[in-house]
Amino acid sequence: MPDWTYHPLRGAAAAVLGRRRSQRTALRLLASIGSRPAGARLIARGFGHRHPPERLAGEIAGVPVTVRLGISVPPSLARETVRAMPPLGAGVVEVAPVSAADVETVREAAADRSIPLVVRACDPEAEAALKPYVDGFTSGDDPHVVHVSDPSVTAAAAALEEPGAVVLARPGVLIEAGPGWFARVTEAATPTAPAPRLRDVGRDPRRWPAWWWALLVGLGMTGAGLGAAAITLGPVLLWYDRDYLGMTVHQLHAANHHLVHFLQHDRITMAGTMASIGALYTGLAVGGIRRGWPWAREVYLLSGAIGFPTLFYFLATGFVEPLHTATTLVLFPMFVAAVRRTPHTPRWHLTPEGPEPERRRALTGQLLLIVTGAGLFVGGAVISVVGLTGVFVPTDLTFLGTSAEALETLNPRLVPFVAHDRAGLGGALMSAAVAIILLSAWGWRRGEAWVFWTLTAAASAGYLPAVVVHTTIHYTDFIHLAPVYFGIAITGTGLLLARPYLCAKAPTGPKN
Repeated sequence: MPDWTYHPLRGAAAAVLGRRRSQRTALRLLASIGSRPAGARLIARGFGHRHPPERLAGEIAGVPVTVRLGISVPPSLARETVRAMPPLGAGVVEVAPVSAADVETVREAAADRSIPLVVRACDPEAEAALKPYVDGFTSGDDPHVVHVSDPSVTAAAAALEEPGAVVLARPGVLIEAGPGWFARVTEAATPTAPAPRLRDVGRDPRRWPAWWWALLVGLGMTGAGLGAAAITLGPVLLWYDRDYLGMTVHQLHAANHHLVHFLQHDRITMAGTMASIGALYTGLAVGGIRRGWPWAREVYLLSGAIGFPTLFYFLATGFVEPLHTATTLVLFPMFVAAVRRTPHTPRWHLTPEGPEPERRRALTGQLLLIVTGAGLFVGGAVISVVGLTGVFVPTDLTFLGTSAEALETLNPRLVPFVAHDRAGLGGALMSAAVAIILLSAWGWRRGEAWVFWTLTAAASAGYLPAVVVHTTIHYTDFIHLAPVYFGIAITGTGLLLARPYLCAKAPTGPKN
């Protein structure tokens, strides 16, 4: 489990199962999933863990390790630890102390392992019995092996600065800090370079960096959302809309005096969602991709991979919107340029650790934001399905005071026209939701204020227009708007809990 479920939920788990049993259950669950190749990849990618830098590679007791960071556990925890730790970012597992009575337990733990396993034996008999089964043996007086009981990330990263030093955490470290401790230490020990500035971009588009292309897409999405809002609040229908329907705004209003307002409410909500995506992409470009965070590119890629294909919803609705198509054709090549290569040089700057209660509150906020994103994704999927099938929900028809059959009788093209707007809104919501989920899951670090402001801007752009337009046109059915109200409450609570942590500033030294 990630830190954002471990800390907020472990109190409840301990109350139900007991403290020790809940800890062992969590370890066994991770071991069960991590022992399978697909499960290990799922944990590693889902937690946002990436390959450690080469400078953190080394050896322990003559055994090569990809990262000089691991855990030291007693034999009773060896089997689950060996299977659970690799996807969490550990580079080695030490089992200590091991006596002759523990030999069989360690043998079982060593079977089918995917991580170096070393042992600190209590006697020559145990060492001889385990020599064919483990990778090496440590001693209690090795100055290069540092055992830590303090969950301080800063202290562990500082210990790794010593050439050849291997840091092994006691089990209590992970119990106190959470499963993300290895990744946090690895990031803190990663050497970084200064982030590029605007003046470094240059004028030749062929040499523009990926983050600049990503920024242009974000600004383009924001501009497109504002443009869509301006059209909806102004003429409502453009020439191609009128040509497709064979009706003007006045004729639609005469046929059903709620119909124009209904079209506006769908399109304003869509415009707000587009602006929300623009805010997310802008933040990911400037705060994430520009600073070399590899996960930021993946968030951007996965969100766009869902959003751009929704253009092809017209195959089901039968209505091709020229402006939507033109915007997609302009932004998609920029999107490809932004994701065509991964950032190579880490350019982030981590803020030192702060009070642990502050981090715990932020983890609760992180969980709430991820739950919000998951809810938005489900809502977007439902809206897409409704838009591509029935088009209207019961509260829509109550507001319109009519039926879908009556609207089809009025104009056979009216329902496909509404379906295009509705399905497109669903696709945009899913695209935004993926970005919110992954940015919240992978970007939560102390001092990363851009994450807070990106999510705040996205939430404001998404929720505010939806509430205002529904209130303005008097479409205020509580059941219809309940998901919006619930989302605002959870998002606001999560951001308030996380703000002190995400917006923390690094301490400044005394002036000369």
